[in-house]
Amino acid sequence: MFDLSGKVAVVTGSSRGIGRAIAEQLAAAGAKVVVSSRKADACAPVADGINGKGGEAMVVPCNISDKAQLQNLVDTTVKTWGKIDILVCNAAANPYYGPLSKIPDEAYDKTMDNNVRSNLWLCNMVAPQMADRRDGVVIIVSSIVALRGSATLGAYTISKAADLGLTRSLAVEWGDSNIRINCIAPGVIKTDFAKALWDNPKIHDATVRATPLARIGQVDDVSGVAVFLASNAARFITGECIVVDGGMTITGGL
Repeated sequence: MFDLSGKVAVVTGSSRGIGRAIAEQLAAAGAKVVVSSRKADACAPVADGINGKGGEAMVVPCNISDKAQLQNLVDTTVKTWGKIDILVCNAAANPYYGPLSKIPDEAYDKTMDNNVRSNLWLCNMVAPQMADRRDGVVIIVSSIVALRGSATLGAYTISKAADLGLTRSLAVEWGDSNIRINCIAPGVIKTDFAKALWDNPKIHDATVRATPLARIGQVDDVSGVAVFLASNAARFITGECIVVDGGMTITGGL
């Protein structure tokens, strides 16, 4: 039920961190994978690693804030491999840390554009060819901050909550075309993007104490869920958000 042989997957923000792990595990499950982030050089080691293990991967660089580059990502994939079966919207930005009362307009706009509008653009570009085949999966990577409030990550929190709404609305819109659209909300995962939350010993220890599984998450804790959602094992799941946080949200968190 978890076999992805013959499937084509596009993963944004997959040069490192959660996106890289998702790309690698989708490939390990049999999918052809497009590795994408802003710089081709950063993506090349990921694709090389997949190809070196007998999988199939190619690099298509893309800045998610650029609509034309997103369209090129889609068009290049379809031209090369004929279709897109699995779309993982993972790339995101967080240019501001501080209270919403002081956020510059440009930082707010960048957060919302990169984390929400780009996902809508990409889904609208990919979903029609999925609908033609009556088969497709979209996974949007949100965050547990979408389920909480934050005094310092307010705009990021808003954007990730919007991704939950986007997931549910698109799931309704495309459901009758047999396109499943779901969300993953990771907790504190050991990535460069979240380094401030685990590299500081004080914050790290507080996080562990607030997590029932008593550890920081690893990237493959998330990538395994992505493989599940992309596979036939999840064929009757849509519009849902799977929280991957070791239980932090059920304790109230930090």
